[in-house]
Amino acid sequence: MHSIFVRLPLLHKVLIGFFSALIIVALFFLPDPQDLDPQQSRLKVGEHYSVPISVESPERSASSTRPSVLRWETYKVKNGESAAVLFNRVGLSPRLLHELITSDKEIKQQLTRLRPGDRLQFGFDENNDFIQLKRTLNAFETFRIKLQGGKYVSEVDKKEVDYQYNYAEATIKSNFWNAGISSGLNANQIMELAGIFGWDIDFALDIRKNDTFRVLYQEEVVEGEVIGRGKIIAAIFYNQGDTFTAILDEKSGKYYDENGRAMKKAFLRAPLDFRRVTSNFNPRRLHPVTGRVRPHRGTDYAAPVGTPIWAAGNGVVQKSAYNKFNGNYVFIKHSNTYITKYLHLTKRTVKTGQRVKQGQTIGTLGGTGRVTGPHLHYEFLVNGVHKNPRTVNLPQSKSLTGKAKQTFLANAKISMAKLDRYSKLLAMR
Repeated sequence: MHSIFVRLPLLHKVLIGFFSALIIVALFFLPDPQDLDPQQSRLKVGEHYSVPISVESPERSASSTRPSVLRWETYKVKNGESAAVLFNRVGLSPRLLHELITSDKEIKQQLTRLRPGDRLQFGFDENNDFIQLKRTLNAFETFRIKLQGGKYVSEVDKKEVDYQYNYAEATIKSNFWNAGISSGLNANQIMELAGIFGWDIDFALDIRKNDTFRVLYQEEVVEGEVIGRGKIIAAIFYNQGDTFTAILDEKSGKYYDENGRAMKKAFLRAPLDFRRVTSNFNPRRLHPVTGRVRPHRGTDYAAPVGTPIWAAGNGVVQKSAYNKFNGNYVFIKHSNTYITKYLHLTKRTVKTGQRVKQGQTIGTLGGTGRVTGPHLHYEFLVNGVHKNPRTVNLPQSKSLTGKAKQTFLANAKISMAKLDRYSKLLAMR
């Protein structure tokens, strides 16, 4: 044995000596058998022994980690009901309402602007204490008031809104409005479509049977459910043999034709809402006194008395007055070139020298002056010469140029391709 150890390499000898020393030290520090726990020394193999374990009560553990469950009550705001009246109906004190509206500006704004039909949800804890309030703002936003850290705070919960495309088309049989409804467009979309093409088409007088339109638009989707209509992306309107195309420029939010020319013009084609017009009033214009046909120097719109009349373009009121022939009338100078005239108003809402903007209400339709019935007589003058406002070439707003135009034209091709694809899919149904 000694001879074997002698023949070992030096490194092995050192390691053997090191570990031998560790064993000797460990044996030296072993406890005396008499110092061991008598209970431990009596443990035998194969026997069962009880072991004390600290166990937390499951009921207590659950109660300490379980979030409080709220009880919700929903209330609908009644006509003439304020927040104070509503809180009283819910059983909440005026003091709580005061605390809420003085703790946060947003809370004050929400609770002082309640509308009939609004639905509010009140949340109470297990002790029947008020903890939260929710008011639905729209399909994807909810205003929330909650007790946090001993004070009330507010936040707006927002759901993610996705967008998808949809398509509508129709041929006009009776009127544009009915055609829009039959195609599946809602009221806002019908008015938006009329607004897009309103600088080229007089929707009060120029729409004809068998005119058609095609529309590509967005839908708002929340959690897989369509909750609203988005913008019109592209549209084509066929009116009396003419084709008008409008495409949305996503960057500016404005509409241009397929060549990047602005749809918006310096003047509205008609100075009132097409939905209110009942007919083209007496186009031969018999003089109410002599009974003779007199030259017709403008366009007459028959509509209900009180229908708002709009400024056709930006300008300055040249004259706002009354005489026995024109009744209440307004003349607007738009530049050294253009003047528009509005006659037989029930009342005027602008004054001479006042600056007005396109679409601003300048008065209401009536039957003042020498007339055979309530209507608006509208004239359009170019360099002092009367022109037909329904057919005159209107100056355009600024069109796209340069890189902006190139980007728009590329996107326009994509939008029009989508419109055509949806049209073909609809035809296959």
